[in-house]
Amino acid sequence: MIFISNSEAETEAFAAGLAKDAAEGSVYCLEGELGAGKTAFARGFARGLGYDGAVTSPTFCILNVYEGGRLPLYHFDAYRVGPADMEDVGFDEYLSGDGACLVEWAGNVSKLIPAGAVWVRIMKTGEDSREVLFDY
Repeated sequence: MIFISNSEAETEAFAAGLAKDAAEGSVYCLEGELGAGKTAFARGFARGLGYDGAVTSPTFCILNVYEGGRLPLYHFDAYRVGPADMEDVGFDEYLSGDGACLVEWAGNVSKLIPAGAVWVRIMKTGEDSREVLFDY
């Protein structure tokens, strides 16, 4: 599936819609260059789960946990880490936990990603426009 977004708000709305179908143990893997919109996607996804606080990229802390919505959201960023680092933060426990997982830069830890994960690639096609390939 391909979604064309013409703004950050449209990317967030698309992600919020996907979150409506998220269940415990759901894993969404986000790929795209720096500035493509992965964190905007994460903000929308969190909103779709019912979380209404601030959502930021966990680049330096690896994991942000967002609670207070329909499900907890475990938001990982694997940009600066490898599989061993993810294992150190208990990645596999979150995968089988009570919430949904979003993994930015998931390709960097692809050997840890379970079968059935949903892959989302976001590509810049203009200053504000993006092409979002869903489950590619």
